[in-house]
Amino acid sequence: MTTMVQETAAPTTGSGAASRRHELAAFLRSRRERITPEQVGLPRGTRRRTPGLRREEVAHLSAVGVTWYTWLEQARDIHVSVQVLDALARTLMLDGSERAHLFQLAGAVDPTPAASCTGITDALRETLDQLDPLPACVQNSRYDILAYNRTYARLLCDLDAIPPEDRNCMLLVHTHPDWREAIVHLEETMRLMAAKLRASMAGHLSEPAWKMLVRRLQTESPEFRENWERYEIVAHRSKTKQIRNAHVGLLNLHHTDLWLGPQHGARMVTYTPVDEETRERLRKLHALAARPAVA
Repeated sequence: MTTMVQETAAPTTGSGAASRRHELAAFLRSRRERITPEQVGLPRGTRRRTPGLRREEVAHLSAVGVTWYTWLEQARDIHVSVQVLDALARTLMLDGSERAHLFQLAGAVDPTPAASCTGITDALRETLDQLDPLPACVQNSRYDILAYNRTYARLLCDLDAIPPEDRNCMLLVHTHPDWREAIVHLEETMRLMAAKLRASMAGHLSEPAWKMLVRRLQTESPEFRENWERYEIVAHRSKTKQIRNAHVGLLNLHHTDLWLGPQHGARMVTYTPVDEETRERLRKLHALAARPAVA
């Protein structure tokens, strides 16, 4: 596994900064100790004395150096990049509140759309709701899903069950079993999406959130690594898609991007039925999605 390059910064001064570092160290230790090896796919062994994960295991799973991570838990005055914070948050299985707390203690701004989902107004959410039973969502050019209606929530998987920071179409099509199963032409779709992402990334090469996404995809998906190295470029265009929904069967859909701002900004993605059979199946899917959850 490739180790992330650690950045260093000039020492910070002041009791406030020192207190934050000690609080960060304690927080990391507490979260490391609550995770069992089995939860992250590691063997427990017979000689384990450390509660939860060892430091070297967290470092390995997060692709950071063991010495550097040890310094972090020792409250050393070192700089923590947002890429490393994101990796630690995923390794330690932090929920939304814990992730926000981690970034706050580190004095960093979380670049994921889940942290600050700007531009999604009440009017836009109402528009999405009014489109039901047509599946619709709002995405940015990095494929983050910023908002969606009930039918879209059940179109490819149970999207409500996905943590907000992982609601990204690129990530889901390469790593989520249900999402992948629903795509009829999976290999073609992955190659096309990688080409679109590379085209969009030209204007965002220095942004941490973009680099975090590409690094994560390269780590978790051999298909993405292969397609990314092709250096193919494709612009966005409307098209017809086939989706094999787990609840209502095959759906033939027109995919349309409705841009909400500049070309590389957010867009509303809509799916309209190609045929009457698909239209009826979308009504059934919406009815299923609208049912209250069973406690």
